[in-house]
Amino acid sequence: MDDDSHDSEQEASAFWEARYADTEQVWSGRPNQTMVDVVRGLVAGRALDLGCGEGGDAIWLAQQGWHVTGVDISPTAIARAQAAAAGLAPGRILWRVHDLATWTGDGVYDLVTASFLHSPLEFPRTDVLRRAAGLVGPGGHLLILSHGALPPWSKYHGHEHRFLTAAEEIDALALTEDVWETRLAEIRPRVATGPNGEEATLDDVVVLLRRR
Repeated sequence: MDDDSHDSEQEASAFWEARYADTEQVWSGRPNQTMVDVVRGLVAGRALDLGCGEGGDAIWLAQQGWHVTGVDISPTAIARAQAAAAGLAPGRILWRVHDLATWTGDGVYDLVTASFLHSPLEFPRTDVLRRAAGLVGPGGHLLILSHGALPPWSKYHGHEHRFLTAAEEIDALALTEDVWETRLAEIRPRVATGPNGEEATLDDVVVLLRRR
């Protein structure tokens, strides 16, 4: 690893650790409803949750019978996920602290999920998702959920950022059609609650790909 890569990894680790450590709880603890709706019909197997945060999605997957690996860069987030999972799905979740920008994966999975894998820091998101696709076994699925636009309560309004459409997400991955089948590529509206209790309808970009 060169010095610039090492510095970037340290910066990302410090940023996300502060993001979690500076508040008692960042997320609601509930699984993302769009993820639930998409995954509910799949046969449970091995799952990988990229950027698992405080563990809401990973815990729900484990409760549905999946054996889950949850990965996040923040030790505080992983510690909270472990605490939240205690007694809910014994032996079904492995928690790992890794920087996804450099992590190359561990094994083959039937489902890899990446929910809102966005960062205000420089982050090789497309490279991470391409590596994630490489971890999906035959017949398995890659699920990418992303924002269609910033939530109205986001503090990053005013910063230039254009989120990818579903078609652009798929194009960026550059996966071959003879190996991958597109199952979903759409926008789904979702009612969400902001940090101060404000409600808004958000658009989720949903991409579900199946490895043939």
